[in-house]
Amino acid sequence: MSLSSVQDLARREAIDEYEVLGREPEPELQRLVELAAAVCDVPTAVINIIDDRHQHQVAAVGLTASVCAREDSMCARVLGDAELVVGPDARLDARFATNPFVTGDIASVRFYASSPLVTPTGVPIGTLCVFDDVPRGLSASGARALEVLAEQVVDVLELRRLSRELARSNEQLTQFAGQVSHDLRNPLAALVGFLEVAADTPGVSEVPDAARALARAESSAARMTAMIGDLLAFARVGGGARLAPVDLQQEAKAVLEDLSAEVVARRAEVEVGALPTVTGDGTLLRALLQNLLANAVKFSAGHGQRPVVGVGAEAVPGGWRVTVDDNGPGVAVEDRDRVFELLARGEDQESVDGLGIGLSTCRRIVQSHGGRIGITDSELGGACVWVFLPQRKAA
Repeated sequence: MSLSSVQDLARREAIDEYEVLGREPEPELQRLVELAAAVCDVPTAVINIIDDRHQHQVAAVGLTASVCAREDSMCARVLGDAELVVGPDARLDARFATNPFVTGDIASVRFYASSPLVTPTGVPIGTLCVFDDVPRGLSASGARALEVLAEQVVDVLELRRLSRELARSNEQLTQFAGQVSHDLRNPLAALVGFLEVAADTPGVSEVPDAARALARAESSAARMTAMIGDLLAFARVGGGARLAPVDLQQEAKAVLEDLSAEVVARRAEVEVGALPTVTGDGTLLRALLQNLLANAVKFSAGHGQRPVVGVGAEAVPGGWRVTVDDNGPGVAVEDRDRVFELLARGEDQESVDGLGIGLSTCRRIVQSHGGRIGITDSELGGACVWVFLPQRKAA
């Protein structure tokens, strides 16, 4: 395969990833061509995407966007140079003098300037082009602006591509998690049932090694059940929050009922102050509170403390600040961002069961509500996880 064929193949693959051909102009791209025309003081500006056969005008001002053969394109003549091109009078430039956009067969371009659109991997896929039907020059500031705007065009295309990839990834993750839940939960429940039967079999308690092995197996099965639930929850927090009034006081009460066995088993003291009614997704906000309260109890008890947990809220400019305090070991300053990443755990949390999925889920829930989440020191001596929920109108 020739070098030009390899380059065309790489260009076509890069263009395909952007999914920009054959679509209505993106508003962001349209604004960039309008800005290019304004800063270069010309009537016409175009974003050209050039594949192995055609030039596609995907956004334009001063003309109607169209498609032409690559051999008729002025920009295709200089695409391989991958640098700013300025031609005060195209009739006097050997590269363009016989081009149909110059000769009058298609148009009568005189002034021409273009800056290449180069992907992050170094593939030129087109140009941001400005032109006029009278000869003229381009100032140094105009030339620099054209280069910067061309970079912005690529940034917009990249952002769109990454957003689509993220959406596809989230959809695949949700489907995968749902399939895992379906495929594993039923046999896992059967396994837990068999282990319970085995543990209750007469005589097992008299064989210490067997009893310990069964206890460890039950513990492992419980952790696997929690893992599947956490992964499914993490995957499902991607469809956006459904906005409605949510009484956080009632949600916290329901959460404590769900966690009552854990709270009693660890002799935890949980005090819930006055909580507001906010606008959000009740299911997601309940999952948020459940994760934060369960973490507070678990990590405090995991370090030999009798858990003391406090939940409160205060009005702040623009919304509410909800806090969950505990008397556990806290979170080191250098770990306070990292623990919100998927599968991340604090340096001193290895003695506590868990996968590091809960806080990542919490962050996704908070972000889906347009809020923020973070960790500071608590007056109880441990960690204070705070959540800012903005004031929003219900749908």
